[in-house]
Amino acid sequence: MQIITVKKNDAGQRLDKFLSKAVKGLPTSLMYKYIRTKKIKVNRVRTEQSYMLCEGDEIQLFIRDEFFASPEADNGALFRIRHKLDIIYEDENVMLLNKRPGVLVHEDTAAAENTLIMHVKAYLAQKGEYDPENEQSFAPALCNRIDRNTGGIVIAAKNAEALRIMNEKIRNDELQKIYLCAVHGVPQKKQATLKGFLKKNSAENLVDISDTPKQGYKEIITKYRVLRQKRGTALLEVELVTGRTHQIRAHLSHVGHPLLGDGKYGVNRQDREKGYKFQALYAYRLHFRFSDTDHALGYLNDKSFTIDRESVWFLKDFEEGGEGRR
Repeated sequence: MQIITVKKNDAGQRLDKFLSKAVKGLPTSLMYKYIRTKKIKVNRVRTEQSYMLCEGDEIQLFIRDEFFASPEADNGALFRIRHKLDIIYEDENVMLLNKRPGVLVHEDTAAAENTLIMHVKAYLAQKGEYDPENEQSFAPALCNRIDRNTGGIVIAAKNAEALRIMNEKIRNDELQKIYLCAVHGVPQKKQATLKGFLKKNSAENLVDISDTPKQGYKEIITKYRVLRQKRGTALLEVELVTGRTHQIRAHLSHVGHPLLGDGKYGVNRQDREKGYKFQALYAYRLHFRFSDTDHALGYLNDKSFTIDRESVWFLKDFEEGGEGRR
């Protein structure tokens, strides 16, 4: 028999979710069978897979030791990495980071270490705030994602409670996200709310936009206002009312104003010749507007954070005397 004691970062999650992370060698089907047949108990009594764990709970596992074996993680990488983070804000619970265009947020097969999340883990490990050897089911995590070639504010959670709260607030649309982007053409209306419907094609990593409801399409709402215009292009401030995959890029392209440098929803050959290596899109402002403050992140309510203008690399093209990128 093995006993696992639930720690602070393990609490507040379902038993089955915890076990899938803490006992990686145990097949999912067997895990549910063992819970049902009382080979897995909590505090020595029969329990349900949906039981919400509390700090200090003891999980008794009457299963073979081989299920506890799992491939060793390369935690040494966290101390090899020379982390490069542009930290906008940090406290004991969260970090707000300025992700630069071209940086992956999560690992893929080609770049496991050179990603934003690995640099976050390395930074916290080297500070002594994250010890993977002492964690059973938690690792620092990103709460929102930004496309590789888009820049902007990304939220990282430093503990499990902060991660749960922030994910809930994002799901409930309690964060306002404001973007800057540069587009081909100048919208006829200087300020408008665009409405449409979006369907994601995961196989091709593309989305399709429709003006009318269709099966499988989800409603999207995109607000914009024109800040400046120059030589047949415009600088827009955009607010995502809904937050769908590629929403800004696809929605603006759909109405005839693709982003400069966007080869997926526009034609960017000439843009690249002018120096636009990435789509001209930056998540530059974040405002917390929580419906309640009776939680561990309540102190963030009504706070706003803004990227410095120098980070928004295409802004200079719309300043007086700017002659475009070279």
